[in-house]
Amino acid sequence: MRKTLLFPLGALTGACLTLLVASPHGGVWAARAAARADDAYSRLNLFGEVFERVKASYVEKPDNSKLIEGAIAGMVTSLDPHSRYMNDKAWTEMQETTSGEFGGLGIEVTMEEGLVKVVSPIDDTPASKAGIMSGDLISKIDGDAVQGMTLEQAVNKMKGPVDTQTKLTIVRKGADAPLDVAIKREIIHVRPVRFHVENGDIGYIRVTSFNEQTTDGLKKAIASISKDVPPEKLVGYVMDLRNNPGGLLDQAVSVSSAFLQRGEVVSTRGRNPEETQRFTARGGDFTKGKPLVVLVNGGSASASEIVAGALHDHKRATLIGTRSFGKGSVQTIIPLGAGNGALALTTARYYTPSGRSIQAQGIAPDIEILQDVPPELKGRMDTMAESQMRGHLSAADGTEQTGSQSYVPPEEKDDKALHTAYDFLHGVTANAVAAKPAPKAAVPN
Repeated sequence: MRKTLLFPLGALTGACLTLLVASPHGGVWAARAAARADDAYSRLNLFGEVFERVKASYVEKPDNSKLIEGAIAGMVTSLDPHSRYMNDKAWTEMQETTSGEFGGLGIEVTMEEGLVKVVSPIDDTPASKAGIMSGDLISKIDGDAVQGMTLEQAVNKMKGPVDTQTKLTIVRKGADAPLDVAIKREIIHVRPVRFHVENGDIGYIRVTSFNEQTTDGLKKAIASISKDVPPEKLVGYVMDLRNNPGGLLDQAVSVSSAFLQRGEVVSTRGRNPEETQRFTARGGDFTKGKPLVVLVNGGSASASEIVAGALHDHKRATLIGTRSFGKGSVQTIIPLGAGNGALALTTARYYTPSGRSIQAQGIAPDIEILQDVPPELKGRMDTMAESQMRGHLSAADGTEQTGSQSYVPPEEKDDKALHTAYDFLHGVTANAVAAKPAPKAAVPN
């Protein structure tokens, strides 16, 4: 640890020495820098003292590696809701998840106020079939309180052998009492893209997550729809990103590229200006310019928002639904060497092609459509947004938005947003007030 700190502290001292020569106030700045260095070392000494006291005096002999692991996890999770430390086992499991196949219940989760919060259930998994919803809080797993567990510990407890059962205690907004839900574990095969032809002239494509298989699945969907429907008959596409919690950045870029001829998809900007990265469309528009509607809601987060924002800013798609979640930060995976796991560290905010930050704001649709929520679910289907998560990164301009509706009717016939999308592609506007498009900033290609 000391060797790691020596280089940046040495670089800082060198900079202060330069100021000392160049400015009459350099001595003051150098003294302040030295004080900051002393403070860092005194805090590390404090950590060492606490570590030794715990080792020597705790009621039972502690595991040194678990103490260090817990300290690292606490340091990283104090930064924001999305940064975290993964030990070697958790790192291996995350790699399995992004590859598209893993064992478990089928839910994307995060930690909030000591409880596990469901970001989104994955389609056609045990969790979605059991009625788990976006925004649900998991307070107990098999009777054990989640409070006090790390996110990794809670996730590992939900996993287990295939065909075994686990019981989750769910706290749901608006419910009178916690709900106990029994779920049988399965091998989760994440099929990120589903599609069909609607009414013989519209290609419907549902993207549920952004893993390593997403872009290939999207291209196959477009190719199949193009083969089944003659170009002169195909009126357009609907891409459904509702309750899609996100995933891999490179997949968001390549999915956007499938609908764009050229231009920027997203930029990421870190603490230092030289760390800015720009990602541009590549490969050309596989739909040959056919009209496109993108469905979003309060459960559309991260990579989903990158795609929606890029297609919206390039005036390539019309957005229908409700405001998205507002997760506009990038987590970089930093492997820490064999057996040491990895860091998922927030390193940048991302910006849409027109320069908008989505962090804690989300993306507003061009046409807002609220679903008819069943009476028993009234008041429970507004997702808590990024801006309402404890410790979140603030919005770039200080303006933040709260959560929006995330309910999607289980029956397609009841899905108002979907039918609005179909009508829009057929040239029918059901609600002239709602259909008034939001102003779009011009984006240079």
